[in-house]
Amino acid sequence: MKDAKKISIQETYGERFQHCWGCGPKNDKGLHLKSFPSDDKKTVRAKIIPNEMYTGGVPQNLFGGMIAMIFDCHGTASAAYFAHINKGLEFDENTLIGRFITARLEVDFKKPTPMNEEIEVIAKLEEIGERKAIINMELLAKGEIRAKAKMVAVKVKDNM
Repeated sequence: MKDAKKISIQETYGERFQHCWGCGPKNDKGLHLKSFPSDDKKTVRAKIIPNEMYTGGVPQNLFGGMIAMIFDCHGTASAAYFAHINKGLEFDENTLIGRFITARLEVDFKKPTPMNEEIEVIAKLEEIGERKAIINMELLAKGEIRAKAKMVAVKVKDNM
């Protein structure tokens, strides 16, 4: 039996939502951050090595605004995924997932995030409602937590 291709949540966004600079697959100049659900459906993970242009005031450390942007894109993708599976729906290449946007994002910077290192962001669902999801995230580099975030994400209305 052949393994199914893992697809990112961003690949399942509707056409009008695929142009985000951080995670949009159709933004030629974007970062193309990709978020992947775990097999147990309890976490969503993203990995990225940011370009050196995103350095902070200390050249060997990542700019804090970039960390917040990574949390923003990954958190809203995670919220969309958790809402989708909470409805009992399958997630596969035929999915057209609902879209979420950030209503609130709290970031706690724990340690400097080094440049030229792979960053992993792990998202977990805290709470899900009809239109809102609360997502907790950790950003790791070199196996250490560098930042944590809590997001309140809301479902996009059809007329947005």
